[in-house]
Amino acid sequence: MMKNITVVLLAIFSTACWAQEKKNDSLAAENLHEIIVIGRKTPLHLKQPKSLTSVEDYLMGSSKMNMIKRGAYAWEPTINNMSTERTVITIDGMRIFGACTDKMDPVTSYVEISNLSEATVASGQQASCHGATIGGSIDLKRNQYKHRKNGWNGSLSSGYESNNQQKIIGAALGYTDSTFFAYVDFMHRDAENYKAGNEKEINFSQFTKYNISANAGYFIDKKNVLETSIIYDKAVNVGYPALPMDVLLAEAKIISLSYKYIPDSAVISGWETKGYFNTITHKMDDTKRPAISIHMDMPGWSDTYGFYSKIKGKHENHEFLADLNSFYNKAVAEMTMYPVDPTENLMFMYTWPDVRTLYNGLSLEDIITISPETILRISINLGFHSNTVANDFGLQSLRIFYPEMDATKNRSLKSLSGNYTKNTGKFEFGFGLAYAERAPSVSEGYGFYLYNSNDFYDYIGNPNLKNEKAVEGNFFFGYKNGRLTSKITASYFYISDYIIGKIDPGTLPMTIGASGIKIYDDINYAIIFNTDFNLEYSFLQNWNLKTQIAYSLGKDDQENNLPFISPLRYNAGIEFKKEKINAGIFASGNLAQNDFAKVYGQTKTPDYLIFNINAGYSFNWNQSKIKAQTGIENIFDKYYATFSDWNKIPRMGRNAFINLTYSFH
Repeated sequence: MMKNITVVLLAIFSTACWAQEKKNDSLAAENLHEIIVIGRKTPLHLKQPKSLTSVEDYLMGSSKMNMIKRGAYAWEPTINNMSTERTVITIDGMRIFGACTDKMDPVTSYVEISNLSEATVASGQQASCHGATIGGSIDLKRNQYKHRKNGWNGSLSSGYESNNQQKIIGAALGYTDSTFFAYVDFMHRDAENYKAGNEKEINFSQFTKYNISANAGYFIDKKNVLETSIIYDKAVNVGYPALPMDVLLAEAKIISLSYKYIPDSAVISGWETKGYFNTITHKMDDTKRPAISIHMDMPGWSDTYGFYSKIKGKHENHEFLADLNSFYNKAVAEMTMYPVDPTENLMFMYTWPDVRTLYNGLSLEDIITISPETILRISINLGFHSNTVANDFGLQSLRIFYPEMDATKNRSLKSLSGNYTKNTGKFEFGFGLAYAERAPSVSEGYGFYLYNSNDFYDYIGNPNLKNEKAVEGNFFFGYKNGRLTSKITASYFYISDYIIGKIDPGTLPMTIGASGIKIYDDINYAIIFNTDFNLEYSFLQNWNLKTQIAYSLGKDDQENNLPFISPLRYNAGIEFKKEKINAGIFASGNLAQNDFAKVYGQTKTPDYLIFNINAGYSFNWNQSKIKAQTGIENIFDKYYATFSDWNKIPRMGRNAFINLTYSFH
């Protein structure tokens, strides 16, 4: 504990004495302080200390982000310590919903770092045009090769990691001319079980993944562009050591067609309309687990059809956005249990009873420049949300608990926010207020006997839940002076009708070994507070120092701690960059989680501190570029688990990696 506190104090002191000149490809605010855009021009993965890292590792560079880990693959992102029910995650603005009742297939798992251009992480209502959200949103934007120089371009990449013997190979090829552009990216990862600190092997942590991303476009003329894109992602033999089941198959097919119009109008700057379709297939598997009392098949499917049409413009001191968006989602999940005695009947039920969700929304935003230093942003979102249980068998199962429930439930959702920002050159500050609503997720509203291996309860949905409502207040203050850039932000969420599972002592569980039944219900309220401090400093021309500290607090209406709320966490690092050489050493950790959510099945998490080191070199060869990066993560082979590791599954121990990238244009 004292060692970790010392590191935090040293990080604060050192960053107050040394500072960093902000560079184009560092974290930057765009209009509002909590919209973090990372990556421009240079391929995103080539900017990272580990160029073939995962998308999840990259996103954790934002102080608003955490990851709930159930294994080595497909971590669940949280924003402001709120999980995916309270957030919206999109790929190029497209709504996508996982097909796994255990959240083994988050949307972030369908994009690779090699085809990611940038990610916009928005806190709360800072950017809510993609749908109803309370905690925030992430929009993953893939590479747009229409802006590249004419001709062919491409790359080859490979990597190896020693801990889990992960082999990585990738390739990309693109072509651009005055009327046409096309790009294809491929990435393959294959990993064995990883080892935690002290060489302890974590069984069932292997995975194999394939990802293909392609887009093509045609310039009808200078004002009109047609573009189509495809993502195919397939993961097989994915182990989840924190869960009782693994994954046989996780497959995503994502297709879109968009039309972009750039008028000559002085008022309208752009108009984009996109239609899209995606289908997700997810099959859980327990056949490789020892001592299974009863074998189960648990497949799930999610199909989404959607579109959006958004117009951007500017008139006098107003920058405005109007976004009309809609999606239709079909979610089905099944469970079949196979008794040990083959003469007994199979047991079958729907865990998601073919739930159809229709959403239509309108988002309006106006950014008003009051003066060269002062900006006021106002936004409003109106949405119509409808759920229908289309399967009669599933509907009758839910009516065991809710005899009067209707097959269809309609809701209206709305949000309103305002943010004031003032920038005086060296100083920048701002504050905002917002109100937002969200509908229950498919699991919260219609889930049927969903087993939670973290608290050992079966969960049942509740179609009669109210809309969850949140009042948000946020504040930030920043200082920038030559080499020094610092910023502190804070947000407070008062969430009424907070949805969470409550024990029902009168209902028996279905899962063998489960502690009981929890039914989703809305409690009076919950509060979540987040604050973070970021500081960057450059010294001696080529040296940079970075520090980030974050603290969060979450309570329900009975003063119980909420689950998966981060304790004080921190990271600090020193980087050296000069021409073709880069190197760095980083420390990260968090204090002990003493305020754990005992009522919700969590236990105390000890503090930890780990160190990473990396180095890289790039050189030109004819018209090509070769970049090599290597490093060691968790140098001292620390055995540890964090507050967000499901069932306290320990994280990876010492890991050496090497990444090679060859690119040409």
